Amino acid sequence: MEYNSWKSRITSDPKQCGGQPCIRGMRIRIIDIIDLHASGLTQHQILEELPDLERADVEAALKYVSYKLGSVYAA
Repeated sequence: MEYNSWKSRITSDPKQCGGQPCIRGMRIRIIDIIDLHASGLTQHQILEELPDLERADVEAALKYVSYKLGSVYAA
């Protein structure tokens, strides 16, 4: 995945999912992907569980969280 190209996969719409960040305008929230990963699912299992996702979507979710945490600790 190109540097920062993950940002284009993250969307936020106040009328959808309470404005929480989602993947590509779908109703799959970043937190849903992170929760599945934290529960021990592999990337392959997450893609099976959520077949509308692409591998780059899972990677984008992880990079989004890393970016957000980095900006919290940088302050």
